[in-house]
Amino acid sequence: MHASELAAPFPTVRMDTPALDAARLLAGRDLPGLLVLDDDGRPAVILPGTEVLSLAIPAYCQDDPALARAVDEAAADVFLRGVADRTVAECLPEKHRPVPTVPPDATVLEVASVMAGTRIPLVAVSDHGRPYQGVVTLDALLDRLLGT
Repeated sequence: MHASELAAPFPTVRMDTPALDAARLLAGRDLPGLLVLDDDGRPAVILPGTEVLSLAIPAYCQDDPALARAVDEAAADVFLRGVADRTVAECLPEKHRPVPTVPPDATVLEVASVMAGTRIPLVAVSDHGRPYQGVVTLDALLDRLLGT
């Protein structure tokens, strides 16, 4: 079996996608992160949901979570609106790793090796002819390896 057979569609965004739209996509699909594509449609970086969250939560609450207890729920609901005028590019961590990528003909062991080596639970399937074919998730990989 090859990576192209394990690959499945995965939600993507672009650098200029509004951060609030990305947050809605994360929440609506129960995803831990999103795949960010470059201008050529190639996988560029993974946007962890925690990065969007870190822009919405005041720094003083991140520095001392005990201070968050002092904020009532009504005020807390307003925080996510603070990312409304920001883009996905502004949510990315300063030091972000490129998306692990394998060619469509990569074997299951190759995909597992890349995933384990990068410690990122998804690997993009891409080649020079077709920019983005899908993603192999940890769940799909384990299902294949365990025969479930």
